[in-house]
Amino acid sequence: MDEASREGKGRNDLLLQEIEAIDDYWGPTFRAIFDTEDSQDFADKLDSRIHVHDREIEKLCSAHHQGFIESIRDLLELKGLANKIHGEVQTIDTEMCQSIKQLQVRGKEVADARRVETNMKTSIELLQQCLPVIRAYIKLQQQMKEKRYYPALKTLEQLEHIHLPSISHYRFHEHMKKNLSKVRESIKEVSMSDLKDFLESIRKYSPKIGEVAMRHTAEQLNIDITASTAVIKRCMSPNVSGTGEVDYEAQSESVYSVEEDLSAQDLVDFSPVYRCLHIHTVLDAKETYENYYRKQRKKQARLALQPPINMHETIEGYRQYFHGIVGFFVVEDHVMNTASSLVNRSYLDDVWNTAVSKIASSVRTHSSYCTDPNLMLKIKNLVMLFSSTLRGYGYSVAQLMELLQEIRDHYNEVLMQQWVHIFREIFDQDNYHPMQVSTAVEYQRVLDSFPYSDSALTAAPFPKRFPFSTMVPRVYRQIRNYIQACLQFSQDLNLADHEVDDTLRRYTNLLLTRTLSGCLSTLIRKPSLSLLQLIQISINTNHLEESNAWLEEFIAQLTRTSRESSHTARLQGRTVFRDVRDDAEQQIYEALKRKMDEFMELANYDWVLSEPSGQASSFLMDVIAFLHSTFQAFTNLKEHVAQNACLTACRHMAQILMELLLREDVKQMSMGALQQVNLDVIQCEQFAASEPVPGFEDGTLLSTFHDLRQLLDLLLSWDWSAYFADYGQETSKYQRVSPQRGIIVLEKIRENYKRTVFSMVKKSERDKKKLIDTVLKQLKQLQQSSTA
Repeated sequence: MDEASREGKGRNDLLLQEIEAIDDYWGPTFRAIFDTEDSQDFADKLDSRIHVHDREIEKLCSAHHQGFIESIRDLLELKGLANKIHGEVQTIDTEMCQSIKQLQVRGKEVADARRVETNMKTSIELLQQCLPVIRAYIKLQQQMKEKRYYPALKTLEQLEHIHLPSISHYRFHEHMKKNLSKVRESIKEVSMSDLKDFLESIRKYSPKIGEVAMRHTAEQLNIDITASTAVIKRCMSPNVSGTGEVDYEAQSESVYSVEEDLSAQDLVDFSPVYRCLHIHTVLDAKETYENYYRKQRKKQARLALQPPINMHETIEGYRQYFHGIVGFFVVEDHVMNTASSLVNRSYLDDVWNTAVSKIASSVRTHSSYCTDPNLMLKIKNLVMLFSSTLRGYGYSVAQLMELLQEIRDHYNEVLMQQWVHIFREIFDQDNYHPMQVSTAVEYQRVLDSFPYSDSALTAAPFPKRFPFSTMVPRVYRQIRNYIQACLQFSQDLNLADHEVDDTLRRYTNLLLTRTLSGCLSTLIRKPSLSLLQLIQISINTNHLEESNAWLEEFIAQLTRTSRESSHTARLQGRTVFRDVRDDAEQQIYEALKRKMDEFMELANYDWVLSEPSGQASSFLMDVIAFLHSTFQAFTNLKEHVAQNACLTACRHMAQILMELLLREDVKQMSMGALQQVNLDVIQCEQFAASEPVPGFEDGTLLSTFHDLRQLLDLLLSWDWSAYFADYGQETSKYQRVSPQRGIIVLEKIRENYKRTVFSMVKKSERDKKKLIDTVLKQLKQLQQSSTA
């Protein structure tokens, strides 16, 4: 217990020493006091210590009392001074408070000013940072307002990639970013709108561009074409203002003289195409733009390939059609050369391969309606110029050259149709009499048109008579004209001389074998032609046949080839005219028979004549006179024609007389009538024996009347016993008399005996009738046995 008290006393002493030693911070000491249960002891200890110090102070004060009094006195003096100082201090304090208040106001104002200054400085720095963005945006708005879209797009790209990232922490960054997207779409739409305007205008003015291109090609090839106007408007030179807007309305104000050395692409402003291409390239929409451009141009190509409805009527329709197509491909070629990514050769070749088939089909169809050879020639020249123009731009025109071959065939068909009318007009205007000239000028004019040579005719005095009619030189001249017309189409087709020669010969053969042959065949079958006219036509064909060699020589001169070339096809004129002449000869024979029939229609035999007149019938004498005069006109014909005609006339005469005897409508026939027919036959035999046409062998013409002669001799001589005895033998006197003919004539004679009742009274007549019945019975038996 005592030890604890000592420890507590010692701790309290330490605590008191700490309190006395420390002047400012007693917290830990007081905590140590109150954390123990001896706080009362400490308090008691503290009181004791205070009393100790009080006693020390009292001792100290007693020792220094005088000094204390003096100090008090000093203090009192000091108090007055202190009060004075206190008053001054209060005054100063009041003044300082007022100054401090003013200073606070001024300080606040300064602070506010500094804050404003700092904000302004910060704002200026931020504005300096935003200023390029704002300037670029203002520039973009101005460019959009001025419609300078491509520069605007460049500015937009700068804004997006350079300026906007630096202001990404500002709220207006998103708003501006959204606006820029709208601007981009606006630029794309406006550029496409410009492109659409360009495409619409280029479609409208492509024919003019094609016209210029074809005109330049014609000038390079030294082709003389007639320009429709003295000046060519600059069809596709749209004004581009400083704003970048294409002004298509002002384009018609610029005109260019034809003589100026301008290419087709010089007449076109392609800036909308390039501008739109650049814009879409920057916008990463190049493929979309290329697809759109090609799609629209293909649509325009289809429109350009549609021919005008009445294109076949005039050359202007074809010219407009070709100009539009050339304009399209010239534009595409220029775009390919200046913007190869937009239009390349593969794409153009595909478009051309499709187009050339449609072009060939359209031209083929419309040209097939054409019936004017002059228009066909113009079409050919236009197709050639069209082909040359496009070949110069690298397009294959082989299919167009094949088309020209087809058009050439149709052209020659048209020519042949035209020459049908020409030949018919010649044939209708000819009188089919030998040409006669009265002067040397007329004679030379005929020789110039037809190279006829005859020394006898040359030596003959005027008036001179050619053996042919006007048909011959006119037909020959028209054949030559046809050949020249065919040559006009074959020229400039890049054909070799021998190809042109073969072509001319082929078409000339078609003219001869189809057109001329058909016209001549129609001519010789005209019922209005007389026999003499048919004879003249036959004579004409002889001379036309001779002209075949002259026509071959004429073609060889035109084509500068040799007639002896192995590949050269020969003209078929000789065969054609020979066939026509054979046909004409048949018509001569038929006309001769028709004329004889006209005479024989006047035959008026009295078949019950009791006695003959003693001379030949008048109508038969007229026939013979006609035959004599006709055969005199055969002198210019070939010998075999006259001989065949004469032989035909004799045969026909014998046939007519035989048919008269065997006619069914003649029921009765007297011996007097037979004797009259015999006189007529004798006259015919005399005509045959007189050799109306030379060159027959003896008895040739007379043999044509043998059937008739043997029948009449048998009936008039009544030599039936010899007939029956020698029947069927080659030595028979009546070998040409058939039982059937004998039966027909005998039945008519028998009917004549029955004509009167009195004829049966005479015994001789009754015996004659019995003899006739007997002969008839034997003839019928002979006929039956021959049939069996």
